[in-house]
Amino acid sequence: MAVFSAQDFADHEQVVFCSDDKSGLKAIIAVHNSNLGPALGGCRMWPYASEEEAVRDVLRLSRGMTYKSAMANLKLGGGKSVVIGNPRSDKTPALLEALARAIDKLNGRYIAAEDSGTSVADIKYMSQFTQHVGGTTDKPSDTGMRSGDPSPATAYGTFVGIKAAVKERLGHDQLNGLKVAIQGMGNVGADLARQLHAAGARLWVADIHPEQTHRTAEEYGATVVPTENIFALDVDVFAPCAMGAVLNDETIPRLKARVVAGAANNQLAESRHGAELARREILYTPDYVINAGGIIDIYHERIGFDRVALIKHIDGIYDNLMEIFARARAEKKPTGEVADTIAEERFRR
Repeated sequence: MAVFSAQDFADHEQVVFCSDDKSGLKAIIAVHNSNLGPALGGCRMWPYASEEEAVRDVLRLSRGMTYKSAMANLKLGGGKSVVIGNPRSDKTPALLEALARAIDKLNGRYIAAEDSGTSVADIKYMSQFTQHVGGTTDKPSDTGMRSGDPSPATAYGTFVGIKAAVKERLGHDQLNGLKVAIQGMGNVGADLARQLHAAGARLWVADIHPEQTHRTAEEYGATVVPTENIFALDVDVFAPCAMGAVLNDETIPRLKARVVAGAANNQLAESRHGAELARREILYTPDYVINAGGIIDIYHERIGFDRVALIKHIDGIYDNLMEIFARARAEKKPTGEVADTIAEERFRR
């Protein structure tokens, strides 16, 4: 299988293929860049259709983590791990142990956290076999103690980012009456829906698991729509909070929203799609900037958790985005291209 010549290979420092016959583990760990510090990134478990698809995902995700850490001003690099398998049927303690031992062999170059298909409980279990994990410590919140799960911080950062994008495109950051379509009702999407509902937004939601959308509909008065229709709704904001590559040649022409701002990683199928959004005057909020709340949360866990400092750091996503929007306007460039330039200025120093 080609890696160096893969379309998404971007001078990655290390790509490791891991397997274990007894547990059935088939995983890939990618360290993209460690100039600013150890490579931190989530561990994703997904039933990829092919090994090539898994390789593409881990390469794209790990690169995104480098840019995310740099834009969030963290002393961390970018990495990611993916496990090929169905998390609902293939995940076992033996598989998690094998994965942890594989991570441990990298001697701290890569630090794992929860992601799609894994949980804080999984990462805590893995911590028995490696110290190179994050997002496991219980933390205070505005509603009491919460687990190490960084998704509330990701959701809050996305909420802050939506306010910035609405300010830029619609001229205000008041969310009352704002129409938002959320794709994906996992931990982040559901918590984002809660915050948007509390701010007075009107919600439309879609997810491949119907039970998750029904719960959101009941709690927040959201309208449930089929997954294939979520792109085409006449709303103000489209918020992708599921898998990546959702902004592509098929979906972009269907968009009616004036803003794309969501928590999913690697939303653009290809970088050229950022230019296409700009051509259509749809404001794209670079994903690795708006969804940085989770990694900021884990970083603060590592340096000594202080909730006030964490919230202040996440609130900085607003200013980061406003800088990107201003430069994009002045330079007449797509927002994603501007964000990449700023991040590269930071991690390549």
